[in-house]
Amino acid sequence: MTTKHLVDPELAALLEQIPATVVTDENLRQIRAMSPRASANSPQFPTITVTERFIPGPEGAPDVRVLVYQPTSVQGVVPSLLWLHGGGYIMGSADAEDLTVKNIVSALGCAAVSVDYRLAPETPYPGPVEDCYAALKWLSTHADELGIDPNQIAVGGSSAGGGLAAALALLARDRGEFPLAFQFLLAPMIDDRTCTLAQPHPYTGEFIWRAEANYFGWRSLLGQEPGGTDVSPYAAAARAEHLEGLPATFLYVGALDLFLEEDLEYARRLLRAGVPTEFHVYPGAYHGFRMVANAQVTRTSERDLLAALKRAFGPARRSNEHSQASHA
Repeated sequence: MTTKHLVDPELAALLEQIPATVVTDENLRQIRAMSPRASANSPQFPTITVTERFIPGPEGAPDVRVLVYQPTSVQGVVPSLLWLHGGGYIMGSADAEDLTVKNIVSALGCAAVSVDYRLAPETPYPGPVEDCYAALKWLSTHADELGIDPNQIAVGGSSAGGGLAAALALLARDRGEFPLAFQFLLAPMIDDRTCTLAQPHPYTGEFIWRAEANYFGWRSLLGQEPGGTDVSPYAAAARAEHLEGLPATFLYVGALDLFLEEDLEYARRLLRAGVPTEFHVYPGAYHGFRMVANAQVTRTSERDLLAALKRAFGPARRSNEHSQASHA
């Protein structure tokens, strides 16, 4: 059975261009080499500066590479975004999502730090999430230097990046050292048990990120078979027993995405835990549909995301703008 008849017509053409690839230990290096990177033909953003930094990593681990985005057209203290790239925990880079981050920074006038966390299977859990925590620590403790408000830090990402964002929000809540104001999770990869379902959803996961890749990603991150009883919630956020006290959340997923049901369930549990949550399911959309930038469903999802972030940053921005006006 195929679900092609359910795909949004504007998203269908891309499926003919992307071959169905099975990820293995043997071909992972080659697939990484083929992964998209920042293009020299990307739009220019003259009001954003980008600097590469190497910040202290977790204890006993290497420094973490980050890209720091700062708006030059905004005065005063600004909110900030900690961005975690996607790639199934096994591939991807901060550079590959440069345009995504610049679009957000440009639209909202915030700063951003994009994290090049270490990848599995070379670095299994907890390495990747601890790299992200190190970035949060650096961002929070260097707020004055960076011109950001340490109480207005949002964390977000897509796919595995969304999974790491959800795990980082749990870790930050439980350690109680650095506050997060908001989390946005774009089709997050948060539940290894999806790999072991006896009756998987019959209409999800046919395209882009399929069950075989999902299994490989989770096995690589966990260093063991997915679906066991001893998986940490800081590896797979859906494993968390309690979601109370998490920051306000924006979460979306495509109706044909392999992660549909795990994301639906996480949103339900967030709401049951009293976490302010906005949740969207986009019809006809498979995993990674944002690659079709001009599709109406992609534009809608971008509008929803930016509106949610703008609301999350709103009080601080209004206060900052009032302060600027009073000193004018």
